[in-house]
Amino acid sequence: MLPSKVVRKKAGRFVPVLLAGLILAACTGQTPQTPSVNIQGPATGTSDYYLQQVQQSPDDNKADWQLLAIRALLNEGKYPQANQQMTQLPQQLSDAQRQELQLLTAQLRLGSQDVTNAQAILAKLDPSSLSKDQQLRYYSLQIAASQNRPSLDLVRALIAQEPLLTDKAHQDNIDATWQALTQLPPEQMSSLVINADENTLQGWLDLLNVYKANSTDPDMLKAGISDWQTRYPQNPAAKTLPTALSQMQNMQPASTGKIALLLPLSGQAQVFASAIQKGFVDAKNGVLNQAPAPAVGSAQNPVSLADANAQEGEAPTDNAQPQADAVVSPSAAPVDNTESASEPAQAPAVAQQPSRVTTAPASNAEIKVYDTSSQPIQQVIAQAQQDGATLVVGPLLKNNVQQLADTSTPLNVLALNEPEKIQNHPNLCYFALSPEDEARDAAHHIWQQGKRMPLLLVPRSSLGDRVSKAFAQEWQTLGGSTVLQQPFGSTAELKQGINSGAGINLSGTPVTPAVSEPQSVTIAGLTIPAPQSSAPAEPAVSGGNVDAVYIVATQSELQLIKPMIAMRVSSRSNVALYASSRSFQAGAGPDFRLEMDGLQFSDIPLLSGANPALMQQAARSFNNDYSLVRLYAMGIDAWTLANHFSEMRQMPGFRIDGNTGQLSATEDCVINRKLTWSQYRHGQVVPAS
Repeated sequence: MLPSKVVRKKAGRFVPVLLAGLILAACTGQTPQTPSVNIQGPATGTSDYYLQQVQQSPDDNKADWQLLAIRALLNEGKYPQANQQMTQLPQQLSDAQRQELQLLTAQLRLGSQDVTNAQAILAKLDPSSLSKDQQLRYYSLQIAASQNRPSLDLVRALIAQEPLLTDKAHQDNIDATWQALTQLPPEQMSSLVINADENTLQGWLDLLNVYKANSTDPDMLKAGISDWQTRYPQNPAAKTLPTALSQMQNMQPASTGKIALLLPLSGQAQVFASAIQKGFVDAKNGVLNQAPAPAVGSAQNPVSLADANAQEGEAPTDNAQPQADAVVSPSAAPVDNTESASEPAQAPAVAQQPSRVTTAPASNAEIKVYDTSSQPIQQVIAQAQQDGATLVVGPLLKNNVQQLADTSTPLNVLALNEPEKIQNHPNLCYFALSPEDEARDAAHHIWQQGKRMPLLLVPRSSLGDRVSKAFAQEWQTLGGSTVLQQPFGSTAELKQGINSGAGINLSGTPVTPAVSEPQSVTIAGLTIPAPQSSAPAEPAVSGGNVDAVYIVATQSELQLIKPMIAMRVSSRSNVALYASSRSFQAGAGPDFRLEMDGLQFSDIPLLSGANPALMQQAARSFNNDYSLVRLYAMGIDAWTLANHFSEMRQMPGFRIDGNTGQLSATEDCVINRKLTWSQYRHGQVVPAS
């Protein structure tokens, strides 16, 4: 047995060796390891980091790092670099890598504004085969591809995305689902078809029905929602109500006990103000349709509505004149007095089924009219407030509306015009009959009919410029591309052109709409950066592919323009013709209707057969002047909107059927109008197909 001293000595020699081994082992353990990579999970790194990993990783991991780098590049808006990395991916990819590449390709297409191809790529993916992170991105891309256009597919994507979200993103999803539902167009709502297993969607639709049935009564709405929550306890909205709906339960109707009506009672705009005032007061007093209803009803049995002078006007300016760019409703312009008012002509009643037009009931509200032409608008508002007004309707002139928008007032205001730039105030709404409004409606109608290459034939004036810009801007929001415009001159110039046999060639200059700068879109953590601006259009473009022509012309101008188009366009061509209400005037006889065969035109429901008895009553009151009849209808609708002021300001998807159109409110409380479209067919006027 060794002595203890020897043992201690040997042990002492062994300790340094052991420490050295441990240190060496520790150094070996600190050798840099390749980070793990998961293309199906979140990607929180920058593109620079992932590209560095691509350079350092072995070949078997390189494609995964490239896919993560591409994702980061897309999220940073670096589309060219992302596309370059895609071209460098190996040909052989695993199933998981191919799925991820499809997602990224769809995101690249969407960021480059190639929505159609993005949607086609997404349609080929099976979301059930994706990871939760990939599913979240998949549905976010579907939602972004909808471009804020309400549809059943958008609602379905939002419903599918909801279980994948938490906290604020989850509430945002609930709010977006509700907004999409409330903004579904009536034609989509009337043709909804859902699958038997779509219980969540069915619950949402039932909630929408509860809301529509009780939206004007907070107590009934609260009871209806409570009953709905009992019937659909698993619906996400039963656990977390949409913010807007929660606020609606506590909404108090705006007081209409004393209304200040602000109108110009002198000057050249007085005639327009008088028509609006009469419509407003008649609706308030409940005197609409008190006259016996005449025997009217179809295009085969036309109504006698005389006077070739009548036409619709647009919003007046301070120096209001009854001419194209300075009158109250969308489309008035002077026409030659070719017929006497004492010689009535036949104007056909459109063969429409009478539609349900909503008018607020009669009331004992006190109405006081204030003259905006005699004192500054700020003094008028102050006087109305001092007199105890609870709601203001008006003013009518555009510059007064602008001054009002710049002025702070505690009163709720329904302005009867729009300023050049809309200001969003919680107590201010805008209701106008404007040529821009009608042009936007025309863009929707033509788009829904499947046309994609429109040409605008407009007057060579500020009116024509405004119509063109409004149409083109709305056309682009719908997903359309270039809109061409071709201005025309006076009636004398048109007659010279038709006499020389020149005709009208369907070509023009691209319209450059005044659009706001594009903004990036972030949905559930997925950011689609703002697309780069496209290259400027060529100064002139051939109209060889034009498939629709929207004409803003008077009746006499249209009688020259349509045959001039026929001189240059084959009758077998697929070019559809559309016209604004500017051309629909009293005095259009059977010859005119035959000449216009096939042409579609828009107008307010009151002039399109929605209420023949009221139309006859209004026509008699205004000596068959269609421009004043339109303004009379505006006054009626202003009364109805004033009685729904709280709903307009607070209720998403607010929509009501009025005499001037189907009325809806934007987030800025601008009232949009969807007009009625009719068509000349075999000498008669029928609903547009």
